[in-house]
Amino acid sequence: MKNDIDEKSISENKRAAQDKMALYGGMPHETEKQDAVWDAAPGKKGKSSKTSGRSGGSQEKAVQEKEEKRDQKISDYGQVTLDENSDRHKIHLLSIIGEIEGHENLNSNQKTTKYEHVLPQLAAIEDSTEVDGLLVLLNTVGGDVESGLAIAEMISSLSKPSVSLVLGGGHSIGVPLAVSTKYSFIVPSGTMIIHPVRMSGTVIGAKQTYDYFKRIQDRILDFVEGHSEASKEKLEKMMMNTGMLTKDLGTILVGQEAVDCGLIDKVGGIQDAMKKLHDMIAESRKEV
Repeated sequence: MKNDIDEKSISENKRAAQDKMALYGGMPHETEKQDAVWDAAPGKKGKSSKTSGRSGGSQEKAVQEKEEKRDQKISDYGQVTLDENSDRHKIHLLSIIGEIEGHENLNSNQKTTKYEHVLPQLAAIEDSTEVDGLLVLLNTVGGDVESGLAIAEMISSLSKPSVSLVLGGGHSIGVPLAVSTKYSFIVPSGTMIIHPVRMSGTVIGAKQTYDYFKRIQDRILDFVEGHSEASKEKLEKMMMNTGMLTKDLGTILVGQEAVDCGLIDKVGGIQDAMKKLHDMIAESRKEV
């Protein structure tokens, strides 16, 4: 009796298996194959491989998202964190380009640096325990005095190592920005223009107006003198030079000339600037 029941059970199981194979085109269902691997493999490697595949995909997705955010940050703000170096230093790159925008929006066709983007980021850099240093790239025609000085004061007051690199130009209010870091470079073809303060809009022809101009000018000169090797008297002389610019007062300094007059520390490029910043970061870590 017992044998009859066993044979009957075996027969029914075979029939069920045949029906299932017929239903899926003569092949076992995919789930059954996966279950077979899961059940049969030593240490259940089948399921482990599947989990490993998902983990690898998640890592690739995370890397891709990081790169996309990085590209978007460069596109929107001209800023990015450089952290793929052998020294394991995290360096924040800040680019100051075009015209430095003041309290009014400039034409949408103009390339601008907006102080409302830069100032909060500088505060975040100072507060961060992850960022080790700041690299500032300059290619600016100048712009609003108040905004430019505000950014320069923020950079100069950072406790972390900072290096600037003047590329195409660091003109007008770009001069205080160039000297605001703890060390500065200029490329051989880079230029800097030093000229008197200008004002747009309505100007009242009174002594008080010119006194106000002088006070603004003194603020700029005092900052530059305090953060470079150039004296205020020398800067004023270059500012009032009448023999170089055809339609304006001022002086153009190219590459080595900016170093010779004491404005910039050294002539160099991005490699020199990065190396100097890494050295400064390493030195600051020793002091802690």
